[in-house]
Amino acid sequence: MRITARSLLPLSAAIAFLFCASAVTALEIRLVYVGSTDESAWLGVLQGQHEANIQGRFLDQTYTVEAMTPEAFPQSEPRAAAIIAAGDASALQSLSEGMASTAVFNVTADDDDLRQGCTTNLLHVPPSRAMKASAVAQWTQKNPDANVEARAWHPKFVKYAARDLNKRFLKVQGVAMDDDAWAGWAAVRMVAEAVIRTQSTDPSALLAFMKSEIAFDGQKGIPHTFRDTGQLRQRLLIVDEAGKLTGEAPVRGVADTTDLDSLGVPSCQP
Repeated sequence: MRITARSLLPLSAAIAFLFCASAVTALEIRLVYVGSTDESAWLGVLQGQHEANIQGRFLDQTYTVEAMTPEAFPQSEPRAAAIIAAGDASALQSLSEGMASTAVFNVTADDDDLRQGCTTNLLHVPPSRAMKASAVAQWTQKNPDANVEARAWHPKFVKYAARDLNKRFLKVQGVAMDDDAWAGWAAVRMVAEAVIRTQSTDPSALLAFMKSEIAFDGQKGIPHTFRDTGQLRQRLLIVDEAGKLTGEAPVRGVADTTDLDSLGVPSCQP
């Protein structure tokens, strides 16, 4: 399958490209991944980098990702536009405290308490446990005998251009895309959209844009935005006990299908 830069541009980025292409300056965007490179989140990050650089050839932007272990990560990392981290709650809190003006993307942990800490620079791409529980509750309200789980992604998801993303990922990475891989991909693509819209690599500017203005196309049919908890609003996929994709949440007939705040805790609690 042929991947073009235009096919990878979300609508908002495409508009920015059309109006700003003649005025863009060369940008080098450095990201740091903190975590194991043996996990699927890393493959998602690599896929995001691959697609960002295809797009970047038309915009004179170059993306690099440096992988580090938590032990090797310095107390501050002023050269990074954003940090993408696959770790537990403690590691994520430590990273965010040392990088107060830089976005730290959580791409694996689903802890509810981590969201309710409402750390200003910690952005959570995976759905929280509470979001997944809400999705299952909505589904079983409509289908009482169902035995299901809620997930962020599924390799057989085909709606909303998800089929194309799954095909691209499989072709380049050689394995099917799972939840953590989707989260890693999404984190890089959100940074790329922020860079296009702000024409900046300044970490604080990118963080501010993502927290307040981004409407990310995560290939799930509805713009993704961040709550004040740092949680990414998103549709969830309902999967049965055999691993078959059976539906989406919010669940039609139980909740407004566009009400992403019907899943989980919508805001910081006092």
